[in-house]
Amino acid sequence: MLKPHYPITTERLHLRPFTPDDLDAVHAYESRPDVTRYLYWDVRDRDTSREFLAKKATRTAIHEEGDALDLAITLRHDGSLIGSALLIWTSETHRQGEIGYILHPDHHGHGYAPEAAREMLRLGFADLGLHRITGRLDARNTASARVLEKLHMRHEATLIHNEYVKGEWASETVYAILDTEWTP
Repeated sequence: MLKPHYPITTERLHLRPFTPDDLDAVHAYESRPDVTRYLYWDVRDRDTSREFLAKKATRTAIHEEGDALDLAITLRHDGSLIGSALLIWTSETHRQGEIGYILHPDHHGHGYAPEAAREMLRLGFADLGLHRITGRLDARNTASARVLEKLHMRHEATLIHNEYVKGEWASETVYAILDTEWTP
């Protein structure tokens, strides 16, 4: 079980549960085609963002396989919400998880994604006791691949045209890291 004390603080960020007050900031990036291009879902209207925000707000602890932490990434210096970070417990038997992240494009290129994702790895390995954590992405998303490489995750596979997403075949790239390879 994993129930972090919030906010989780990194050098420049706070990771915290989402609240209904986050709707404007969340919709600001969920409504952008450049953000959703490589995701499973398309741009969201305000009502759809509100609906998914309500679900995100409940994902604050991991009790069993399939549960996730879905946390708001905010800047420490002013509290601005700039994206989300995710940790999913994918297998209890095999002690595996998965991380993910989304940032508003205005905040790309500052190292915030690796900083937030590094904390999700720490939560998975140190607090949840996972053995292996993956990051899966559309193979065309080279910027996200660079984030995973900065975390010293290894490229394990590219699955060619393994998913039909948004009306086209997409290839998926899988990165992973083991608890024995991870360094805090």
